[in-house]
Amino acid sequence: MTSHPRLGALAAASAVLLSLAAPLTATAAPAGHPALAWGPCPGAAPGSRQECATVTVPLDHAHPGGPTIDLAVSRVRSERPGARRGVLLLIPGGPGGSSLDDPSGKGQKLPQAVRDVYDLVGFAPRGLAPSTAVDCGLDHADLAVSRLRPWPAADGSVAGNMDTARRMTDACVRNGGELLRHMSTVDEARDIDRVRAALGERRISAWGVSYGTYVGAVYNQLFPHRTDRIVLDSNDNPDPARVSRAWLAGHEQGVEDVFPQFAERVSAPGHPHRVADTPEGVRAEFLRLAAELDRRPIPWPGANPPELNGNVLRQTMLDSLFDPARFDDLAELMTDARAGTLPPAPAGPPEPVLQNVAAVGAATLCNDVAWPKDPAVYQKDVDISRKAFPLTAGMPRNALLCAAWPYPPRQAPVRITDRGPSNVLLVQNERDAGTPLAGARKLREALGRRAVMVTVNSTGHEAYLANGNACGDDTVSRFLETGERPEGDAYCR
Repeated sequence: MTSHPRLGALAAASAVLLSLAAPLTATAAPAGHPALAWGPCPGAAPGSRQECATVTVPLDHAHPGGPTIDLAVSRVRSERPGARRGVLLLIPGGPGGSSLDDPSGKGQKLPQAVRDVYDLVGFAPRGLAPSTAVDCGLDHADLAVSRLRPWPAADGSVAGNMDTARRMTDACVRNGGELLRHMSTVDEARDIDRVRAALGERRISAWGVSYGTYVGAVYNQLFPHRTDRIVLDSNDNPDPARVSRAWLAGHEQGVEDVFPQFAERVSAPGHPHRVADTPEGVRAEFLRLAAELDRRPIPWPGANPPELNGNVLRQTMLDSLFDPARFDDLAELMTDARAGTLPPAPAGPPEPVLQNVAAVGAATLCNDVAWPKDPAVYQKDVDISRKAFPLTAGMPRNALLCAAWPYPPRQAPVRITDRGPSNVLLVQNERDAGTPLAGARKLREALGRRAVMVTVNSTGHEAYLANGNACGDDTVSRFLETGERPEGDAYCR
């Protein structure tokens, strides 16, 4: 959800070329699955081992003989063909993230023994260039992360958010085309099975991260006989009644889990951007500064919006708590804001990339589950959240553009159950602002006997080979290489 707050972070990471987007075609989907035409990836560095191909899938899986769209896929082959077990699909976060570059990127962080066992495969999900792409044509101001994940007004009102939701939804209806109505987690899961078949694999293993954990869980629920070893890393709450509303609501607890780590670091003597003398003082100063910026924003050249207001500071806080490597950046922003001047904001991704990622994220979140249309529902939830979780000021329970989305879900959300093979390993950091431990426990509970969860005593979003620890990394690597899991849920101290 990389995405969420995920959306802003994943937009920056989506180095896709929209000029490569494939148009929607009106040809019938092929009856069989011919061998893929692998070739060099566009823009790849000389000597890259990564190859790319295109898989054609139905626009609407309920009508497989109808119009089709194209998915861009990539792979790096096993480094020891004699040891090869199969394919490890890298499922990206988001919605709005791509794993197309991951086989030659983060996939190379995998231990050699794991790279020997699998071909590493990535893909750009439907709607995301260079797969057949969507675009809502949003106003530039509406591409701000604090609009895409809207924050209530300074007084807590959601009325302005509802106006924004209607404006953004109108743009999506005008510009998004038919593909926008056929984007959901279930569609992505069915696309994955088409990719599996096109690869000629009877079963696939997968490593899903963040929103990719929900995609992986849904795929494993729909196609249990097609799955081998499944790793779900930084896990979303699979609540079938709320789906993405539950993920966003989780941020309020996730921030409370992580903020004390930030506060301890930036209150330490000698910190170059020391915010306060104590962790309690850091929290008080953040709340004071956000309220001050609500009243008197500071110009921020190059940013969208071109000012640092209270909600932009809150959004920056949320984004920064995803990764301890960004804690110092947040502290620097706070001390600069306290001084009253800010350096120019760093350049962001090109606007076409932001438009594409925003459309994919919006369509998936809004098509997965029906969102309430009554503003009073959001106002009540926001009022409760603001009192209980002042750091996030009600945003996690606020109205997205989904509050005005005109299309009803085409299918009910998939209920994750304990029926199916026992082949899932969950890995979860104890302190994760994006996908908090409380939500991961809901997925663990839903999977029952099918899963084992390893909780890692660490801080940050994405545990395996990122913000976790050696114990957690070794446990996941051993499972991917040999299939061995802990006998029961484990804690990596």
